[in-house]
Amino acid sequence: MKSITIKGSQRESVGKASTKALRNAGKVPCVLYGGEAPVHFSSEELSFKNLVYTPNAHTVLIELENGESYQAVLQDIQFHPVTDRILHIDFFQLFKDKPITMNIPVRLEGNSPGVRNGGRLLRRKRKLAIKALPDLLPDEIVIDISKLRIGGTISVDSLRVDDYTIMHPDNQAIVQVKTSRTAVADADDDEDEEGEAPAAEGAEAPAAAAEE
Repeated sequence: MKSITIKGSQRESVGKASTKALRNAGKVPCVLYGGEAPVHFSSEELSFKNLVYTPNAHTVLIELENGESYQAVLQDIQFHPVTDRILHIDFFQLFKDKPITMNIPVRLEGNSPGVRNGGRLLRRKRKLAIKALPDLLPDEIVIDISKLRIGGTISVDSLRVDDYTIMHPDNQAIVQVKTSRTAVADADDDEDEEGEAPAAEGAEAPAAAAEE
């Protein structure tokens, strides 16, 4: 999996006054969990642009001014309710011998014959929770829909591999093609209806969050 480097400074004080001063200076207070003790640091808000505002999943290399560095994943993020500025970020430290769970985007490739014949492409999952050792985490999960016909479904059980564990039931549908006369009831945030264009769209998912 691709990694993004975040350069930061260790925080000597974690009180409200120092936190406010950091934000006023355009910096984001952060905490790294998962090690022997939490590591408090701060970094320029702009340094998180390619980590937060992207549909892709990344690991993070945190490099502090004191020479210490940590491999991590983004665990939680807080935004200002009005301005949407980043207020605080939590990271979770990675260890090569300990599996981690992340949400990995799904990318469809190929042209579905079912869509070409008038069917509708329904994406039930735009991301999948994957558990793996850090070095085995995929950047994305690619699904070939070139043989997906009307009434067809691609489920989790067809995607099982040895490198990682998909944390969903085998019968969980990821993508389906249904007839254009079929209505989709009770759609939620994780299930949406694609247009009738045959070309598959790219993955779209929020920043990866570690789950333990």
